[in-house]
Amino acid sequence: MSERSDSDLELYDSPFMRACRREPVPYTPVWLMRQAGRYMREYREVRARTSFLELCKTPELAAEVTVTAVERLNVDAAIIFADILLIVEPLGLRLEFGKDEGPIIHDPIRTAEDVDRLHEVESVESLNYVYEAIRLTRRALSSNLPLIGFCGAPFTIASYIVEGGGSRNYVHTKRLMYTDAGAWNVLMSKISRALVRYLNAQIEAGAQAVQLFDSWVGCLSQDDYRKYVLPHTRSVIESVTHGTPVIQFGTGTATLLELMREAGGDVIGVDWRVDLGDAWRRLGDVAIMGNLDPVALFANRDHVIAQARKILDSANGRDGHIFNLGHGILPETPVDNVIALVEAVHEMSLKSN
Repeated sequence: MSERSDSDLELYDSPFMRACRREPVPYTPVWLMRQAGRYMREYREVRARTSFLELCKTPELAAEVTVTAVERLNVDAAIIFADILLIVEPLGLRLEFGKDEGPIIHDPIRTAEDVDRLHEVESVESLNYVYEAIRLTRRALSSNLPLIGFCGAPFTIASYIVEGGGSRNYVHTKRLMYTDAGAWNVLMSKISRALVRYLNAQIEAGAQAVQLFDSWVGCLSQDDYRKYVLPHTRSVIESVTHGTPVIQFGTGTATLLELMREAGGDVIGVDWRVDLGDAWRRLGDVAIMGNLDPVALFANRDHVIAQARKILDSANGRDGHIFNLGHGILPETPVDNVIALVEAVHEMSLKSN
């Protein structure tokens, strides 16, 4: 290991970073996807003054909600407040969030000609507001608390810009994929190159780890993932700044875990549909993140803690477990239950010396 400052050493030896490397930890580290969000009063107060996209693009506010969530929940890692679709603007597309906060991408990419008009992202300086938010957040966080940067994975970004927003069946995405593999691969390659630049800029700004969100990849068969997605996801992961832990997360991916492992990453995130012990037997020597059902947090506190215990039992004390939900915190989630979950995971997993 090269020389590190005292603060770098504190971050390197933090429970979250040690778990990413599958090293022993004093307790199971926990952080939660969408831990800064509408379920939290402090976030709603900020959002009352600004739109979602304005919040993402105002570094001081993005840093504020990021840090507030960490301090309120006592989690073991922060994740910068942003959105996976910010990258579509440098690609040359217009992004809007509707009143229900659902994304709208104008002039979606549907044909080979559309793919040609998509920009080749040579510079990600237009996303400097994200990097500034990371710098501000890093300065505000305690010296031993890692900060996670992130992006959408190539398939999920491609699906959004082909569909023009959310989708149930991904008809436009799969039609392009099946009928014009050449255009599909050009599209995925353009996106992948942009994502590499974006992730590495986040790392340079002060992120200690990065996560790829492949929220929609569970709609694919194993053959389709292998042919149309795996090479592109792998190319992104392999190009991330050396030494930075990479988390690869997807939902509905019970049939794809081995292929995701092949695509790469130091940590594989799994959703609540997968037993953690089974996932480890299938994946082998890799850290695993997960995997409480977010809806479990709406139950009473005893149920929440019992479900957390089941997950910890399934992990069976293996090095490399990062406790998380199987997806993001839902808007109406009781904050007290979230706080109780974090406390319970820390207490139940504490290892005696």
